[in-house]
Amino acid sequence: MNFVSSVCLPGLEGTAEASDSAKVYQLYLADDEDWMRGLIRRAVAAGYDGFCLTVDTQVYSRRERDLLKRWRPPSVGEATTRVAPLNYQARMTWDLVKRIKDEFDIPLILKGIATAEDAGLACEHGVDVVYVSNHGGRQLDHCRGTLDTLPEVVEEVDGRTQIVVDGGFMRGTDVVKARVLGADAVGIGRLEAIAMAAGGREGVVRMLSILEHEIVTCLGLLGVTGWDELDASCLHRALPVDPPDVLGAFPFLDLDYPYP
Repeated sequence: MNFVSSVCLPGLEGTAEASDSAKVYQLYLADDEDWMRGLIRRAVAAGYDGFCLTVDTQVYSRRERDLLKRWRPPSVGEATTRVAPLNYQARMTWDLVKRIKDEFDIPLILKGIATAEDAGLACEHGVDVVYVSNHGGRQLDHCRGTLDTLPEVVEEVDGRTQIVVDGGFMRGTDVVKARVLGADAVGIGRLEAIAMAAGGREGVVRMLSILEHEIVTCLGLLGVTGWDELDASCLHRALPVDPPDVLGAFPFLDLDYPYP
């Protein structure tokens, strides 16, 4: 399943034409509801299998890595590529979610769910997929990791809808952990970006091959033959064993590592 952000190029239709796999259009609300409705209609016409509303960017955070690169998010541009100005993204409400569900016959995903309460409200409003995400840790400083949030979301949803999770999943064993905790699918956008930067299309294919091998190996060493045999006994909390690095929350601070 490919998630296509509204800031991706070559745009909504161009990306759809280039993909023959299942795909979801992920919107940052960069204009009023009429603009949004137009994009949803275009997504349906282009053959997208789902529509995703980003719900954790009502306020754009102070991203230190971007500041060091002297990069500023654009607020004006083409409708299919611009980053959402705060005045529209901040107006997002549960009533808006209801209007989308009432008006459009396309599965709706909410990306950026970080509490059991919001997961429950999403189910009450007919959302088809709850997407647990903390925006790669770039929005709310010191927020909970998605693996910490996932169990309470799974308990609240209680099978009423599908659950996706992302947030620093870099190995096949990470994917297995998420499945043990109840996720139906795992997002690997950052891993894909690193692979693409390293080797283009071939790098992504190689990454997926390695990821598949790691998953199969992990399942085998756990003594199971499929996802349905996993249970809570397969997972135990442990202290981190690797020091922080450039992909961590504080890559530019010279801090003493707190563990021996």
